[in-house]
Order: sequence, then C-alpha cells, then structure tokens
Amino acid sequence: MSQSTTQITYKLWGEYAGQPVYLFRMENAGGAYVELTNYGATLVSAVVADAGGRLGNVVLGFQSLQAYLDDECYVGSTIGRYANRIGGAKFKLDDTIWFLENNDGKNTNHGGKNGFNSKVFKYLISGDRLFFSIRSEDGEGGYPGNLEFTVHYRWTDMNELIISYRASTDKRTVANFTNHAYFNLSDSEAKIFDHRLTVHADNKLETDAEYIPTGNIKPLGDNRLIDTSVKNTMRVGDHRVIGLNDCYLLNKQNQTLHEPAAELVEKKSGRKLEIFTTYPAIIVYTADFLQSKHPGHHAHPYSAFDGLCLECQYYPDSPNHPNFPATVLEAGDIYHQTIIYKFSTMAKAVK
Repeated sequence: MSQSTTQITYKLWGEYAGQPVYLFRMENAGGAYVELTNYGATLVSAVVADAGGRLGNVVLGFQSLQAYLDDECYVGSTIGRYANRIGGAKFKLDDTIWFLENNDGKNTNHGGKNGFNSKVFKYLISGDRLFFSIRSEDGEGGYPGNLEFTVHYRWTDMNELIISYRASTDKRTVANFTNHAYFNLSDSEAKIFDHRLTVHADNKLETDAEYIPTGNIKPLGDNRLIDTSVKNTMRVGDHRVIGLNDCYLLNKQNQTLHEPAAELVEKKSGRKLEIFTTYPAIIVYTADFLQSKHPGHHAHPYSAFDGLCLECQYYPDSPNHPNFPATVLEAGDIYHQTIIYKFSTMAKAVK
C-alpha cells in the first residue's frame, strides 16, 4: 500500500436533524486533496493535477450542505444498505419474505427512501484515515438485523483514494455497499463524451426495462466495453439520448487489488483514473437521469451526462437470484470490501 503523509482538517458545515455536519479535507504531500462530509459519508470533491500540473476537481459535488439535503441523485454518496435495485422491493431469506421500501416504481433502489445517503454519520480521525460509522436498526428500510457499518477513507501521496467497507449484523441479512461518485476528469462544464472507458469484463447482466436483472448473463462479444469512447455507447430513443446503466461482471473475481478493474481517461486534460476493487462487478452509469436542484462546482446545475458513475459492488437483485454471488451477511461475520480510485496522468495523449 502506498505511503501517505496526508493531513486531515475539518470545519463545521451545518446541521441536519439536530446533528452537526462537517466538511473534511484530506491533503497529500503534493497538494492534491479530497473533501468529504459525514452527511451520507459523501465524497464532495477530488482535486488532482492534469497533464500540465494544474489542479482541478474531477468529481461532481456541491458547495453547500443544503444542496446535498435536496439532492435526489446520490451525488458522491455512500450507498446502503443495498446498492442498486432489488426487484419488487422484496426478497426471500430463511423462508421469510422481507418487504422493502419501494422508491423506484415497484422496486427498491440504493437502500430505499431513507438509505445511507441521507444519514449523518459519526466520524473518527486516526492518523491519515477518516472513519464514518452508523448503526442501521433492525427493520430499517425493511432489512433484517441491527447493522453496524463503517466506511473509512485514506488519501495517499500517490493520489489513491482507498475506500474500505466493514459491517456486521446480529441477524442474517443481505448487504451491498458502494460509492456513488460521478466522475468528470475534464474539470470543466464539458459533458463526458470525450472520456474513454475500459472495463475488464467479457460479460454483463441482462436486465429488463426497469433495470432489474432477468438472471441471464450476456456475453458482450463485439460490443464489450473495451477501449470504447463513452460517446460511442450512446443511442437515441424516445426523443432522448440513452447511455449506459449496465452491470459489467469483472473478469478478475475476488481481486487482490493488484490489477485494475477499469480505467477512465480524458484526452484534453490528460487525466487518468484507474479503479481497483475486491467486488465482482461494476455498474457503469452515464447519468442519463441526472438533474440537480442546486449549482454544482462549476456554478450551474447538473444535468444528463455531466458525469459518469463507476459503482463497484455485488450484482443488483442478487437476493432474488441463486446463481449470482451471494450477498448474505451472517450474524457474527464481518463484511469487508475495498474500492481504490487512483488518479494519474497519461504518458501519451489519447487520440
């Protein structure tokens, strides 16, 4: 693991539900930094250099707590108890059907109406690490078990944002956590169409019109997302541009974080993002439905294709598909998964 001389500072940012909310800044030896808040355990900004050495922000975010309170698109948030969708807002576990909050038509998405994205977390600073923790009560959102959850962030001198998730429960349950950052490596108001994305996957999940998996796994064949310009993935339908909201099954399952699961580059800035993870899949979402009520970092509200989500996680709707990797967390066991976002610049320009 890379060395870190990161300094962590923080300030009071506001209050929600009677609890103080803080804005934290983690700055490394090179002057690059990330900002986070304990509201939603959210990534607010990631400021890294372009190929010319100029620092710029590469994730979508807001300048005020109120903007996050009004946000409905999970901008930068930690997602729980279950990332992505569960079909019909229910699942069966131990001969019991558990009914969840339906916040996406008849389905549940990202933990329901009161998911982790809208919670104030406790915080702890330990050396160069920032810990956010929360207790989710038995039955919250419809999920069984009292869940103790911690996400910790580390920002290294190599511009790696290391995110680790740990959870435990007192009752058999299901769990799946991720970060919902929207990336735009250009540090500008430009859309993401000039980004190039590589995902190391040969298969993806087949889904229905509501993005619920059918249970089938589809080989990507000639359509696999390898060295593909994001713009070339778009199509036009129903009088709007339709991008991606797909679950790609990583070739390297149970990775040891030595090989990247995906790379994103932006040719004008020369910035590069490599993603490493222990999770088995990545959701690629091109923000078709993104719409913010408040201005973002570039002083205008966000809209479709302003950012790109790369959500490392287990498969959507896994509790309803025995052939998918299990997301059951046993009482007394420890959930532990990791995501690393590593920022750098390209040695050569991308044409």
